[in-house]
Amino acid sequence: MSFSSFQDTSTGRSWTVAALCRAVADQLDARFNPVTVRGELSGFTRAASGHCYFTLKDEGGQLRCAMFRRAASQLDFEPRDGALVEVTGRLGVYEARGDLQLVAETMRQAGQGALYEQFLRLKAKLQAQGLFDVERKREIPAFVRHVGVVTSLGAAALHDVVTALRRRAPHVRVTVAPALVQGAGAPASLMQALQSLWPLAGQPSQPLQAILLVRGGGSLEDLWAFNDEALAHGVAQSPVPVISGVGHETDFTIADFVADVRAPTPTAAAELVAGSRVRALEQLQVLQHRLERSSHRHTERQAQRLDGLAARLSRPQAVLMQQQRWLDRLGERIRNSRSTRALQERHRLRRLQDRLVAGVSGQSRQHVQRVDQLAWRLKALDPHQVLERGYAWLSDEQGLAIASVQQLKVGQAVQATLADGQVPLQVLPKG
Repeated sequence: MSFSSFQDTSTGRSWTVAALCRAVADQLDARFNPVTVRGELSGFTRAASGHCYFTLKDEGGQLRCAMFRRAASQLDFEPRDGALVEVTGRLGVYEARGDLQLVAETMRQAGQGALYEQFLRLKAKLQAQGLFDVERKREIPAFVRHVGVVTSLGAAALHDVVTALRRRAPHVRVTVAPALVQGAGAPASLMQALQSLWPLAGQPSQPLQAILLVRGGGSLEDLWAFNDEALAHGVAQSPVPVISGVGHETDFTIADFVADVRAPTPTAAAELVAGSRVRALEQLQVLQHRLERSSHRHTERQAQRLDGLAARLSRPQAVLMQQQRWLDRLGERIRNSRSTRALQERHRLRRLQDRLVAGVSGQSRQHVQRVDQLAWRLKALDPHQVLERGYAWLSDEQGLAIASVQQLKVGQAVQATLADGQVPLQVLPKG
């Protein structure tokens, strides 16, 4: 709501903008305040001063709000966009803009929206700790003989689990650990029941192989006990795989994410640990037929082998002749092998000899060429070659080379070496 100018046509009075805003604010205060508004947070910001500004909205409208630092410091949660909240405050007009504004004094999370926010925060925390990682999930044993069930004794989920196990696998031993599945004491009760089953995993006779954590469907509040952080760590620490079957197929809890396997319903959880008895019997029958066929084939092969051995024993001379022919073939193969091997070696030695001669000849040519190159380079560096081009080499009385005028003194005797001899010289003063 915004205002620019207004004229009271009934009285002829003309309002200023500020006066009209104050009058409207007074009317709002008298009629509505204090007021509690329920809506979804949008555009929540916290200024450096500590004041908070946001918008409350629903399907039909939106309302600008402000919460000053004193009231904001009393919040027991971190407001986030999208959260459903209830705000209590005073409705008025922000005169600087002529906008309708709610100055919030308290704010609390409202209904399922608040629970869902809490659920998302815990889910993100446990995911960061690695409790949901696929690598830590364990497979359910193929043939479970002892299973534990954590649920309420009066719950329909227990009846569903027992019925499914009795129908599919009556041989499976079931140990029930009763627990509360709803209410303030439910998380601790579930944790205690879960821990009571752990020692059974180490018993020598029929050890516990899996645990079913089950409950029937309900609202988010009804299933809230399975969103407990301590229970999540308990599920992760279980010495045997845990199958979570909480609620209906569309229900998800923290326990579902931590469990080794998540089943859509308690009945489905029971079916995961107990294969169908009829199917198991059918598999056993198939295996029995395979074993019988394999045994018959093996017996027939051994009988044929025995007949062959008996026939060979009845004709020893034929066996000896066969062995002699075999020895003759081996001897011929050995002789041929020796001859072939010697010929291969001779060819190999001839190839090596040719390679050696070629290598020595090539290296000799390379050495001669290198000597010629070095001789040419040595000749080019011969100082007499330089002297023949008209240069001279100066040296002092000790025969040391003179390379700079700084080494000379007036009256000093020096010697110039030319291409065809030496000339004694003396250093004279200038001019």
